[in-house]
Amino acid sequence: MSEVTHEGLPPGPGTNAYLTTWRFLRDRYKHIPPIHEKYGDTFLIKLLPGPRSLVIFADPADVKEIFAADPSQFHAGEGNTILKPVMGEHSVLLTDDMEHQRGRKLLMPAFTGSSMRAYTPLVEAIAKVEIDSWHDGDKLVTLDRMNAITLDVILQVVFGVTDEDRLAVLRPKVNRMVNIDAKMLLAWSYPKLFALPPWRGYFKNQQEVDELLFAEIAERRTAQDLEGRDDVLSRLLRVGDTEGEEPLSDIEMRDQLVTLLLAGHETTASALSWTLHELGRHPEIQANALAAADTGDDAYLEACLKEAMRLHPIIDFVARTLQSDQVVGGWALKKGTTVAPSIMLSHSRDSNFADAHLYDPERFTVGKVAANTWIPFGGGVRRCIGAAFSLMEGTVVLREVLQRYEVAAEKVAPNKLRNITNVPGDKAPLRLKARSA
Repeated sequence: MSEVTHEGLPPGPGTNAYLTTWRFLRDRYKHIPPIHEKYGDTFLIKLLPGPRSLVIFADPADVKEIFAADPSQFHAGEGNTILKPVMGEHSVLLTDDMEHQRGRKLLMPAFTGSSMRAYTPLVEAIAKVEIDSWHDGDKLVTLDRMNAITLDVILQVVFGVTDEDRLAVLRPKVNRMVNIDAKMLLAWSYPKLFALPPWRGYFKNQQEVDELLFAEIAERRTAQDLEGRDDVLSRLLRVGDTEGEEPLSDIEMRDQLVTLLLAGHETTASALSWTLHELGRHPEIQANALAAADTGDDAYLEACLKEAMRLHPIIDFVARTLQSDQVVGGWALKKGTTVAPSIMLSHSRDSNFADAHLYDPERFTVGKVAANTWIPFGGGVRRCIGAAFSLMEGTVVLREVLQRYEVAAEKVAPNKLRNITNVPGDKAPLRLKARSA
């Protein structure tokens, strides 16, 4: 814990909490940097419901302090409570203390190195099926096509659903479930809105998805080939007793699966879209990526992905809610305050990344990235459990695309905040050029 060097709460705009909340949910890229420029590396904003205090930190030393802090006093789950109506109360993103430790322990075997190697061929196959539908000269609506790939990866690799009839039923319902705008997020904070349109239709769809998931879980529990299946759901059904922990119940299983869906679907699709967009804008870097795809240099392809995730953070902050009075970054903060390391501000900081506005994958191959500066998956004991899976999936899909096509972007894509993820506002359209055999 740092010493107290500042009195009172950090400075921040005195904007009406309703307006601040709306801006925060609509376009943080537009509204947060000017506040940072005016008030410095630590500043306060007030958000509804409450209003509650959110203290944003951008200095790497403060980010490190928060990530290394006692998780029993810095609750990450409590900081994510807005997600509870969809992810469920047992989600590993929303729990803290012993319940979180248990959930993470049971999930970990599904995300080991050996598990990643087992998932890779199926990710390759899914990507190939999608890319087979493309043609030379096509205008690719990149975000839509990457979403199609990552959705099938979730449904087949995570949920273990491979039957085409079941996939046809799940795809549109799951797509609607992840289609969350600022208006929908507002309802998550005010449950009374659930019974009104358009929120009523959204939650009815969610109930239908839940019914399908519970049916899949029940059927899988009785499957004769459970031991031989590699999907995440089957792996989760096999763990528990052997780890000395009570196995996940059906409702706990549902919450973890939906968490993996919401946290791992459009996030990876957006990262891939931004990566292909940047390669389409930088022919010299794309030439290196094409060579890497041909030679199996996955390290360079992963660097292209990581640099796109740095330049275009998919999730732009993480949150911890204080369970007791704490001193953070020199500020004496009261119990109940939420502290938020800013991924957006960390990634755009020139002292962290020279010429931070430039796309340069070699930061991750030649250079050494300092700790607590590249933080798309958070940090500490709450670092995203699916980080390795996301990077594996992104690298595999990128390789499959670049082995067959060059891409060209006609203009710079704007950023758009869609649910809790930042995506290309124009869906990153690209022109495809088939590579010669």
